[in-house]
Amino acid sequence: MERFVLTDAQWALIEPHCPGKSTDPGRSGRDNRLFMEAVLWIVRTGSPWRDLPTAFGNWSTAFRRFSDWRNADVFKRIFEALSSDPDMEYAMVDATIVKVHRHGQGAKGGPQSQAIGRSKGGMTTKILALTDALGNLVRFRLMPGQRFDSVEVLPLIDGLEFDAFIADKAFDSNAIIAELNERGATVVISQHPRRSKPLLLDREIYKWRHLIENFFCKLKEFKRIAMRADKTDKSFSAMIYLAAAIIHSR
Repeated sequence: MERFVLTDAQWALIEPHCPGKSTDPGRSGRDNRLFMEAVLWIVRTGSPWRDLPTAFGNWSTAFRRFSDWRNADVFKRIFEALSSDPDMEYAMVDATIVKVHRHGQGAKGGPQSQAIGRSKGGMTTKILALTDALGNLVRFRLMPGQRFDSVEVLPLIDGLEFDAFIADKAFDSNAIIAELNERGATVVISQHPRRSKPLLLDREIYKWRHLIENFFCKLKEFKRIAMRADKTDKSFSAMIYLAAAIIHSR
């Protein structure tokens, strides 16, 4: 069980941002650390909530509390607090496909009401992520698996400042390049062979793109993210925020 327990250093970073502390108004929560470790166990193992070990308390109580924190964006706030000082010398963007378990396909309104679509791998969700120059997550967006990677890039970078933008040829889009040129950012995007007027590519800077691939490898060590079992985007996003916060705090 120790593998799934937060270290004292990690808990010291997370604790101030958890609701229900004795200094907070309203009802105090019982053992926030144990609850966070329960959610982390679910995210790491990919297990159903009903299989939560009794050492973490009643699974139903833990799930209801997760739902409350998810709806209040607590996991997002914890992630933002732990990643509040990104190194934006470079911004790197990439996407990864996540297969959706059949238990994750029953949300009200059907898959079309969530970021779930049918691609070559079956029912899938795509995670479009933006990391800083160190390979730490800054933002992400969920998309149906069949959607083109480049579609959500402009909303993803909206309001962010960075010196250079690194991406592979899936993001070789005239609209993206025009936006980057208008910002004065260095474009480091691998070009499609069919581009009539290829742009200069700084291959030394481009080598740093492996950092975002490394981030996805770390993210998918969390089995609840490697295969989506959450019916709603909000629940799946909460899992991603928690995993990214843990990765950032290592």
